[in-house]
Amino acid sequence: MQKNKRVVVTGMAALTPIGLTVKEFWDSMMESKSGCAPITSFDTSRVETKFACELKGFDPTKYMDKKTARRLDKFSQYALAVAKDVLEDAGINPENLSEDEKNNIGVIFGSGIGGIQTFFSQAVVSYTQGANRISPFFIPMIIPDIAAGQVSIQYGFRGPNYCAVSACATANNCIIDSYLMIQNGMANAMLCGGGEASVCEIGIGGFNASKALSTRNDSPETASRPFDATRDGFVMGEGAGMLYLEDLESAKARGARIYAELIGVGLSADAYHITAPEPEGKGAKLAMARAMKNAEIEPEEIDYINVHGTSTGLGDIAETNAIKYIFGEHAYKLNISSTKSMTGHLLGAAGAVEAVASIMATVNDMIPPTINFETPDPQCDLNYTFNKPQKRTVNIAMSNAFGFGGHNTSVIFKKFSE
Repeated sequence: MQKNKRVVVTGMAALTPIGLTVKEFWDSMMESKSGCAPITSFDTSRVETKFACELKGFDPTKYMDKKTARRLDKFSQYALAVAKDVLEDAGINPENLSEDEKNNIGVIFGSGIGGIQTFFSQAVVSYTQGANRISPFFIPMIIPDIAAGQVSIQYGFRGPNYCAVSACATANNCIIDSYLMIQNGMANAMLCGGGEASVCEIGIGGFNASKALSTRNDSPETASRPFDATRDGFVMGEGAGMLYLEDLESAKARGARIYAELIGVGLSADAYHITAPEPEGKGAKLAMARAMKNAEIEPEEIDYINVHGTSTGLGDIAETNAIKYIFGEHAYKLNISSTKSMTGHLLGAAGAVEAVASIMATVNDMIPPTINFETPDPQCDLNYTFNKPQKRTVNIAMSNAFGFGGHNTSVIFKKFSE
């Protein structure tokens, strides 16, 4: 994979169950805070799992007018929210941009599931009242690509515009595609990431049916426990994350603050099963190895991995096996953590939120923890930074995201230097 332009991160935004800004998100991780609690957004009497990591205190009218909010599914509301935040963080005022500048800014923003809340509510309308009572905004509210389109319309960005959909690898795929667009001169800057709003009866019920969710209803705040021997499934989360990527020369020309450099990306397929990971982590091995090859670094240069680590029995072991294979003895010198222990699993948004966590680890030289650890699993014997954050110099961080269907992605961020 030929590398041309250097790609840097000059803006970040995070809308998470443990904070609605990057600062709140980071501070909560440093406090080892759990975002999980009993579900408040719907009656849980008909679902097995009665808890999730919901957004707390999100008000869409802080980011858009009421009319716009009514015509958007929540995942698209989240997209407009993080787009506003990321532009402010990057120091970009769209009103001051020339038409040529807007022509060279793109948006790749995805969702693993899309407008599932709208789909569910309008299916009920169709069944109870008839198809002629379906909202005229039904289709544009549910399609996963509409969030990227809405951001483009809001700000007049005419660069590459679409969504990648690869289940829980979605946001990483959007970041990877944006990186490649900039490297190859197809855009000067990209807004990229993912959003998800699947905490609803059919979302929880569907994942319950596939036996993927934790059912620890007696202690929801400790339910997400990656790499703990008593883990029993992942916890649903909701929210969004976004990065503002641009080529280095563009960033320097406008005097931008640079958080980190995106130096390598890797992708692969398990070619194994629709939901279960390949037990030896063959696809995960390929994604990590390809990312390091693309970055032109050796495994020993990686300091921290923000792992996919969903708190599922098979997934945590497969990822651990892959890390041991790729990193050898260095696997035991790495710091590893799963921030899903605090945020829950944000599905299509996970990669973007975890990219923010990884970048902040390089900025602050601190490792976010994997909380809720109690019981060792002999098959998971690496340094997962259990329960408390750890001080460590982080020059290079890797972030993994894997998805149903066997999609594997890895991205690598480095402290910026000339």
